[in-house]
Order: sequence, then structure tokens, then C-alpha cells
Amino acid sequence: MASSSTFLSATLPPRLPSSSRSPASHITTTSLSVCSNHRNKRINLIGAANRNKLLCFNTKASTAAGMANEKEKEKDVQVYDSEEALSVSLAKYTADLSEKFAKQKDSFTVVLSGGSLIKSLRKLVEAPCVDSIDWSKWHVFWVDERVVPKNHPDSNYLLTYDGFLSKVPIPSGNVYAINDALSAEAAADDYETCVKHLIHNKIISVSESSGFPKFDLMLLGMGPDGHVASLFPGHPLVQEKKKWVTFIKESPKPPPERITFTFPVINSSENIVLVVAGAGKAHPVHVALGNGEDSDVLPVQMVSPDEGKLTWFLDKDAASKL
Repeated sequence: MASSSTFLSATLPPRLPSSSRSPASHITTTSLSVCSNHRNKRINLIGAANRNKLLCFNTKASTAAGMANEKEKEKDVQVYDSEEALSVSLAKYTADLSEKFAKQKDSFTVVLSGGSLIKSLRKLVEAPCVDSIDWSKWHVFWVDERVVPKNHPDSNYLLTYDGFLSKVPIPSGNVYAINDALSAEAAADDYETCVKHLIHNKIISVSESSGFPKFDLMLLGMGPDGHVASLFPGHPLVQEKKKWVTFIKESPKPPPERITFTFPVINSSENIVLVVAGAGKAHPVHVALGNGEDSDVLPVQMVSPDEGKLTWFLDKDAASKL
């Protein structure tokens, strides 16, 4: 990575989110020239009446051939009475990791997805969490992004800004949005260059086992079809093993053009969290964690950390078929 690399602030079109801070002042974008095996799982059923009483048991979960480690790993599956209880626990989990990594390495690298995940992070921006976190240590990335302007309703950046970033004092230079002035292919290459720059600067770690970036926390949602990031069932990109960031121009879910981290990057993370709520997602949860079947291997089944930890946060509706 050339030492002359710089990051450029983006200028947004007139429509801005309602906030005292403009999104343009809170992003870092990059210039192109710059920058089935079976495993154990532990399910904790956490009820409102007695959150200290956990029912733990082992069951089997299938995973995609060729993508999972041969050795068995334990999944931590947390099931909550409501999405509200899930959100409270997710905030504490994230705040605890933030404190841990800020002390260990003076930074905390967090990868976000869009969709309902941002709503589930709402307790992070409320007391007591919001005042206990050292937000200056945070570095924020997206696991995938739609190639649209940052003030477009389909933008994951805009969704995250409105629901999260505008409410916390993360330094603007620590928020890494895509360069939406580029094509999908160029934006993917540019985002990968940005990650390499931050590895060079010791902000992002590298996995010793895989050689891919090792983010501290990867926060993922899941679609009703079992997709994660912009990695969809049956699409060739789920098998990408070399690139860090890739692009898609024919997404089965609009908008069609997106960039996304690949599974090797996702699975190299130190901590991976899958946040799933709602009965509409019970089937892919059943396929991934129970004895459910689907005609295709679901992308969510391919989330399998190399060395890190995978934790599921489910509400009771999403876990209703387990």
C-alpha cells in the first residue's frame, strides 16, 4: 500500500437526514487511486422472568461443504423473549467487547450490515451504554453496501447514519463508507484498498491462519431467504475464496448493484454475531441450527469462523421452529 494514500470526504446531494450533523461530515470514502459437517451448539433460552436460568443443550447443525472447519466448534445461541430484550443484551455484549479491544489494542473495528440490525442496535445509543463507551476507538465498516448515493433510501450508510452514527461521537475519519461515485466493480476494489491501508496502519488485524483481515466484531443480519451480506443462495459469489471485497450487478434483491465482503473475510473475524428476529426468518434459522432442510445450502450456513466465536441473538419468534 503506497504511503501517499489519502481518504476523500464525499459531497452529498441536497437531501440530508434530519440531524444536527451532516452525513457528509461523518464519513470516510476512498479514491480508487488510493485507497455437511456437524457442529455443536449451545442454546440459551433467556426468559424475562428469570434471566439467570439458562437451558443449555447440544444439538446438531449442518454447514456448507468445503467452507467449515473439519473440527467441531461450539455455537452460542441466545434466545430472548422479545426483540426488545434481545436489543438490550446485544448492546451490553457490544459495549463489553468495545471496552476489551480498546484496552487491548487502542481501537475497535466493527463491521455492520443494514436492514433490521440497525434497529436492534438502538440500545447502544441510549443510557447507560452510550455514556460508557469510548467512541473515539471505534472504526466502522459495512459488510455490504448498495451502489447508490449516500442519501438514497436504499443506502446502508444512510440507514446506519439515521439510526446510529448520528447519535454517537465516532470520529468522522473512523467511518469508512464506499465511494459511491465509482462503478460497482471499482467501488469494491477501492474498498479493499482502504482495508489494506488500514492493515498497513495497524488499525485492522490480519488472521494468522487465513491471511484475511481480522475484524474485532462482525455484526450480521439475515434475510428471510437465508442470505447474509450481499451473498445470496445459489449465487457464485458465495464460493469466492480469494477476493476480500467483491461486487454484484444482478442482485436478486433490489437494488441490483452492490459490493460485499466475501466469506473468507467474514469468517476471519474475531467475533461474529448473527442477529435475527421475527417469525418470517424462522425457516432459515431452523435450517442453520436445527433439523430443517432447504433445496440449496443457505449462505447463513456458511458463516463459520476460522478461529473466532459465533454468537446468535434470536428472539423467540425467529427460534420458534427449533
